[in-house]
Amino acid sequence: MRVDVFSAVPAYLEGPLGAALLGRARVLGTVDVRVHDLRGWTTDRHRSVDDSPLGGGPGMVLMPEPIFRAVEEVSPPRPLLLLSAVGRPFDQRRARELAADDGFSLVCGRYEGVDERVAKHLCDGELSVGDFVLAGGEAAALVVIEAVTRLVPGVMGNECSGVEESFTAGMLEYPQYTRPAEFRGSSVPAVLLSGDHARIARWRRAQALRRTLERRPDLLRRDLTGDEHALLDEFPAEHDDR
Repeated sequence: MRVDVFSAVPAYLEGPLGAALLGRARVLGTVDVRVHDLRGWTTDRHRSVDDSPLGGGPGMVLMPEPIFRAVEEVSPPRPLLLLSAVGRPFDQRRARELAADDGFSLVCGRYEGVDERVAKHLCDGELSVGDFVLAGGEAAALVVIEAVTRLVPGVMGNECSGVEESFTAGMLEYPQYTRPAEFRGSSVPAVLLSGDHARIARWRRAQALRRTLERRPDLLRRDLTGDEHALLDEFPAEHDDR
């Protein structure tokens, strides 16, 4: 997979893109991430990428010229997505959609935003990573890149890691435990030590279901089935650590 990122602050991305799973995937050639400095496509001696908003107002706006020039010269993989607070919410479904392609590209907003002609006439869409405002799109780009590339075959050491996790089946992930079995007076649920894999699977589904109902009921968007009610009855909340 190839991912191109267009940024006015490329140094922001250097460290994270070279670390952990993504850094290893880049070394192995599984993922090809290319960061482009928008200042390389400016024409003035100050290498300016922003200007005051027309009509007045605070802050500065990224100009269209450097972004258009950069994209037209690089010819990055599509879709080309603008990271913006007004964009379509980015979620696990969108991550899976992008992971199914051979590549995609991101334009990082900054300052007060980006000239609207970039969104209308250059990009294929806009993405938002949440209902909050960042100083720039670089942090959002890192979120999108990590969420997508970890789903690319060969990036994660265990391919099953991307199957049983939050949002994959419309629910939050069940709680995880590791050794020691008892830590500072708190014990792991006995079922996880039973060796009964079928019962462990039922327990995990019950915990995922209960956690989703308690924390993110909006994810279910349906009534519980009879089997799900029975599952919750089999593993009551007050007996989770039995």
